[in-house]
Parts: sequence; C-alpha cells; structure tokens
Amino acid sequence: MSSNILVVQMSESKTYQSLIREILIGTESYIKDHSLQNRHILFVIHLDEIGYDLNLLSWLKNLPDDAFKGSVGSMIVTSKTAYYTKSFAQDILLHANRRGMTFIGHSVLEIVENYENFKTWQKTVDLPLEKIAYNQGVDLINRLKKFKRRRLSNLIALHASSRQTSNTLGLWHLVMKNINELEIQEIHIENGTVVDCIGCPFSTCIHFGKHHSCFYGGIMVEEVLPAIETGDAIVWVCPNYNDAISANMMAVINRLTVLYRQMSFHDKAFYAVIVSGNSGSDTVAKQLIGALNINKGFQLPPNFVIMATANDPLKVLEIEGIEENAKVMASNISTFCRNAK
Repeated sequence: MSSNILVVQMSESKTYQSLIREILIGTESYIKDHSLQNRHILFVIHLDEIGYDLNLLSWLKNLPDDAFKGSVGSMIVTSKTAYYTKSFAQDILLHANRRGMTFIGHSVLEIVENYENFKTWQKTVDLPLEKIAYNQGVDLINRLKKFKRRRLSNLIALHASSRQTSNTLGLWHLVMKNINELEIQEIHIENGTVVDCIGCPFSTCIHFGKHHSCFYGGIMVEEVLPAIETGDAIVWVCPNYNDAISANMMAVINRLTVLYRQMSFHDKAFYAVIVSGNSGSDTVAKQLIGALNINKGFQLPPNFVIMATANDPLKVLEIEGIEENAKVMASNISTFCRNAK
C-alpha cells in the first residue's frame, strides 16, 4: 500500500481553504484516473449551509462496490455553521466503509464556524484556535500515513439480548460459527447490571481509571473493561431500539470513558451486528461509528457491519440468503485478521 496521502476534495471553502492548503502540504490531489484501492486517502469535505457536499455525494454514488478495497482513510469536515459536521461524516464513513475502506481511530477532524469546537482544547493548549486546528490536521495526516492494521487474535462480543427471542443475537451466532481463526468471548449485559455514566469530574475519573475501576463498579469493572482492555476487536450486537442503540449498550459505551482516559483504542477494531424490526439499521450503524470511531478512537475495519430486517422472534434466521450473508461477514473479519501485520 502506498503511504502517500491521496486527497479527495470535490469543493473548496473560501473561509478555510488557506488553512486546508497548509495542512495538505506534501499530499497528492485526486484526479479522475487515480486508483482508489490500496491507498491512504484523506477526504476533505466542505459543507454548505444545510450540511451537504453535493459534489462529493454525486462522485461517491457512482463508485463501484469495491472502490476502496485495501485502502485506509480519514477526513477533514468543515462547516459554515456550528452544525452537520458529525452527521455528514458518519454518512460518508459508512458509505466508504461498505466499499472496502478502513478508517483510523479518531478519523474525523471537524472545523465549524469560528473554530468554536476547539475552545475546549484552548483551555489546556495556549494557542490561537486556528493554530490548534492546524496542529490537529497535521496530526491526523501523520496518523493516517503511519497506520498499519494490527493482526487480530481475539474478539469480544457484547450483547444485551435474549437467546430465546433475539433476532440480532441469532444473526451474530450465524456469523460466529463461521469464524475459526479467533478466540471469541461473549459477554451478556443483563438488564440493571450497567448503570449509565454519572459524569464524574475529570479528576475522579482519572483516579478510578488508575486503579482499573469506576465509580459504580459491577460487571463493567469485573468483566467488560478488562475484556476490552485486552481484546483486539469488539463486536457490538445491537438491535434497533427506536432507531438507536439500546440503553444497556449505550451505557457500556458511556462507561468506557474511564478506560479511554488510561489508554488509546487506536489499535482496536470494532464490528457490529444490527437487526431492525422495520427500518433504520443504518441509523444505528452510524451511531456506533460516531460513538466508537469518531469519539472513542476505535479503528473501523472494512465492511464492519451486517444488517438485517426481521419483525418476529428469530425470523432473521428464515431470511433468504442470510446464512450466506453471515458467511461473508465472517470472511470480512477473518480476512482482516489474516492481512494485518
């Protein structure tokens, strides 16, 4: 894979373009004849007033299904307002990922109106907001350039579902039985066992983290955090609850903060199994992307999610072609494992 950064930018921003040019020094601009496979790719996206980059969407929709096979990516997203950067980034991450692209942890640099999103950083870094944005852009490119896939040896599967009735858990077990190369540990997050994050002060969270603990203790401290700390990849088994991750699973994500403050998740991958009763599996997939890749910094491996629609208990097992789809998902995981360094 070429370590030179290929920049995909379909529009320019008068507000941020001088900053972007400085960040992109030494990179290569995409032209029509460039191959998009086996490259390090940086998307530079400039959103309009209603939160879209229509030129990028038009380009992306005409690409083949394997357009980004073997490639690894990240992105810079700018907005004329304080909104839309994360939601649009999640869309592009999902589309590119389903075309074969891996994304590094903390894959998105957002630049919003007046650099407002860097004011928190300014509390600890005594620099102008634009300089902070520049430094983070350079760091993003350096991390993309140096990225190497880590070989997976184990998977941690997290679920909060009933084995007797859950379509999502049933689909995961179809996938799991076709994975032979990896050690798999399954953890059941039972109702009432994980209390959501209380939002401790930073110093309190750091204190508990140093002792590999948390304010609430329980299964998070005894099983989940140790498993994630030593695990290579996490499978999130997530039924669609009102177009969102279930409360139990979201509480687990929120409680990861205590571990996140102690270690980087950049070498850890995550996968997802999602089943909806009617529609909206992609909404849950994007929520996971936002929480785990953009915010917490897990890497997003290619074709990270299998999605299905099933209305009645365990009906997912009767969907035509579902076993083959599960085998493809298992192969995606196994291939990523074999091809890593």
